[in-house]
Amino acid sequence: MSAIDDLPPLREVIAQHGLSARKALGQNFLLDLNLTSKIARQAGDLQGVSVLEVGPGPGGLTRGLLAEGAKRVFVIEKDARCQPALEEIKTAYPGRLEILEGDALKVNPMDHLTPPMRIVANLPYNVGTELLVRWLTPSSWPPVWDSLTLMFQREVADRIVAQPGSKAYGRLAVLAQWRCEARIAMSLPPEAFSPPPKVSSAVVHLKALTEPRFAADPKVLERVVAQAFNQRRKMLRAALKGIVQDLEGCLREAGIAPTDRAEVVPLEAFCALARVVKNAV
Repeated sequence: MSAIDDLPPLREVIAQHGLSARKALGQNFLLDLNLTSKIARQAGDLQGVSVLEVGPGPGGLTRGLLAEGAKRVFVIEKDARCQPALEEIKTAYPGRLEILEGDALKVNPMDHLTPPMRIVANLPYNVGTELLVRWLTPSSWPPVWDSLTLMFQREVADRIVAQPGSKAYGRLAVLAQWRCEARIAMSLPPEAFSPPPKVSSAVVHLKALTEPRFAADPKVLERVVAQAFNQRRKMLRAALKGIVQDLEGCLREAGIAPTDRAEVVPLEAFCALARVVKNAV
């Protein structure tokens, strides 16, 4: 019996079902159920809330979410080996867990959940950033989710909350902070996982804003930011070459010096540039 429910400890579950983590699937399993419950609590009060979880593996975080009172948890797991362990959790929490075997990049959670919902996940490291960008860039805003509570390698977490002028500041920071309140909720040492990764991890909590902080066309902003940071060591008059005819004029109109580099340009200025570029095209 574990500390949070009547199911076996995670080490026993992993041994029973032969669930060694696979590098090809970007897996690192959390073993401490008290820790998974603490991570679940970073998403706020889960009573009556529907939750999407990607990559549950043997279900450590899943059990934390259910133990913390989530009304319904929908999990997407690509690794078929994990299905029996997840089915045991489903039996222990009747009517509250739905399991889908599949690729999270190909599944529309809205086919299975109705908003409002929260997304909580120890994301597989090989798809984590791509999923985050997708969740941050829906076709309309506010999104179908209220908040994202996600585990990343510490380096990625730092990039999400970074400020202008820092080495970590880049595309992820601009996209995340444009539409969300973003903060690092807690740090996780390598030994919290099995197998232990080579680097530390962190839980990032992103709360969706009702409206973006500054007006901008999402697709134009994404394009400008991606191109600006793709060659971050270059001055913007070179990095953004070809994006608009009178580039230097557009930069100045947005209050940006053509000799600036992307890493020093604040969010508000990037949004201003996106508006100028859209009007100039």
